[in-house]
Amino acid sequence: QVQLVESGGGLVQTGGSLRLSCAASRSIFSVNAMGWYRQAPGKERELVAVIRRGGSTNYADSVKGRFTISRDNAKNTVYLQMNSLKPEDTAVYYCNADTYPRPPYWGQGTQVTVSS
Repeated sequence: QVQLVESGGGLVQTGGSLRLSCAASRSIFSVNAMGWYRQAPGKERELVAVIRRGGSTNYADSVKGRFTISRDNAKNTVYLQMNSLKPEDTAVYYCNADTYPRPPYWGQGTQVTVSS
């Protein structure tokens, strides 16, 4: 079992930056992928960024060029650097561990609010 704890959310003005962290309770080196998702009020949860075991990454079109996902296997931590934040980035951000074929693990979420 893996426990994921997100941190780093908060209130920031448009154009500002935040770095989210996701600390895992055990090694994430062998999981298929680690991802960041977000859910805004009244909307479905959506994938923001993913980093796979081999290091490849993918981003939602809406965040390409602004967000960067990275991982530190020694610290069992995944990061999401968010720059040039926009009000539409406001959401609860969740960390995800893809452990297929076992069910995925989710963190409790961290709120990101971008004021205009």
